[in-house]
Amino acid sequence: MTQQLKVGFLPLVDACLPIIAQERGFAEQEGLDLHFVRDVSWATVLDRLLYGHSDVAHMLAPLAIATTLGRGRPAQPLVAPFVLGLNGNAVTLSNVLADTLMPGETDSLCDPRELGARLREEALARRDAGRPIRLGVVHRYSSHNYMLRYWLAGCGIRPDEDVEIVTVAPPFTADALASGEIDGSCVGEPWNSVAVDRGVGRIVLATAQIWRRGVEKVLAMRQPVLDERRDAVEKLIRALRHAGEHFVDPANWEANAELLARPEYLASDPRLVLGAISDRLVLRQDGPAVHYSDFMFQHREAANFPWISQAQWLYTQMVRWDRMEYDPADAARAAAVFRPDIYRSALRGADSPLPGASSKVEGAVKGMIGASTEQGHLVMELDAFFDGKTFDPEQLEEYLASQS
Repeated sequence: MTQQLKVGFLPLVDACLPIIAQERGFAEQEGLDLHFVRDVSWATVLDRLLYGHSDVAHMLAPLAIATTLGRGRPAQPLVAPFVLGLNGNAVTLSNVLADTLMPGETDSLCDPRELGARLREEALARRDAGRPIRLGVVHRYSSHNYMLRYWLAGCGIRPDEDVEIVTVAPPFTADALASGEIDGSCVGEPWNSVAVDRGVGRIVLATAQIWRRGVEKVLAMRQPVLDERRDAVEKLIRALRHAGEHFVDPANWEANAELLARPEYLASDPRLVLGAISDRLVLRQDGPAVHYSDFMFQHREAANFPWISQAQWLYTQMVRWDRMEYDPADAARAAAVFRPDIYRSALRGADSPLPGASSKVEGAVKGMIGASTEQGHLVMELDAFFDGKTFDPEQLEEYLASQS
C-alpha cells in the first residue's frame, strides 16, 4: 500500500532531493507518494509543519533547533534524521557596495579575509555617518544568519552594532536589493543568481568559503510524526539517499535543472538553476560562469548524515547571537534534534556508508582522510572554517568563552 507524505518547502535549489525523489521514481520504489506544499517564507513553512498541514519539511537546521528550544514561540520538539545538503548559499552585495569595496570588474570570488577588511572600513565609516550597511538574511534562526555573523565577527565587524541585519524572504532578495532596502544578503540559490541576472547585485562570497562543510537544510518533522510513521520516514530517507546520488551525476544536471525550475517548484530560469547544480556561478551581470568546487554539497562524504556536532555548533551560535546564557539542558535538547540513529536504521544493509561516530571535531579535516565506519567506506575532505578555528563538541563551554 502506498503511503503519502506532505512535504513543505521553499523554492530553493536545495529543496532538490525530495522533488527528485518523487519525480524520478525513488519515492515510488519505496512505496511512497510525496505531495508538495510550497511557501515563500520560512515562518509559514514552520507553521504548516507545526499545525499538521505538512508531515515533513525542507527546513533550516537552526530553526528546527530553535523551535525545539522554544525560541520565539512555545517549544515543540522537532527531529531531523537527514541533512538535505551542506552550503549552497552565497553573499551578494548591491552593485554600489560591491563597486565601493572592489572597484572594477571581478570574475572570481573574493578572499573572505580581504573582503572582510574592506567591508569593515566601509561599515565603520557608514555607521559613524548614520547610514549603516544593512544586510539581509532569510531568517533569524538560519545558517545564513550564523555564517554571515561568524564571518563578520571574524573580520572585526560587530553584527547589530557596526552593521544592521534584517530578515528578507528568499524570493524577495533581488527586490530588496533593487529597492535599496538592503545593501547585501546571504541567501540560497537561485536567488543570488536572480539578483545578478537582474543587474541589481554581485556575488562576492560562497558560504563554503566561511565553513567548507557547513550544515544547511534538514528534513524536519514533529516528534509525533516520527513516532507514528517511523516506517514511512525510513523509506523517505532511503528515497532521498538515492535522489542525492542521482542529483550529483553530471549526466542528470540539465534535466534536473529543467525539473526544479518548473512553476510548481522553483518557478525559475533553468539556466540559473543549472549554474548552482554544476557549481558554476555568474558573479556579475553578463560575466562569465565561474567554477567553485562543492558550492552545493548533497551526497559525498556522508553529507546527509546528521552529525550531532553540527547541531551543537549551531547551538553555540544561537547562544552567542541571542546573547543567551549557556544551559547544559538546552545544549542536550539541541543536540538531540539531529537523529543519526534514525539515519542508520534506515540505511543499515543498504549501499551507503554509515559513520562509526555520531559526532566529530568540526573544521579539523585539513585534507583527504579515511573515516571509521559501521558500514561501507568513507573518505572525508577539507571542512575548514575560514579563520582556521575548530569546534570540539567535548569542549563546548570553552568554545563559547573563546567567542565572547
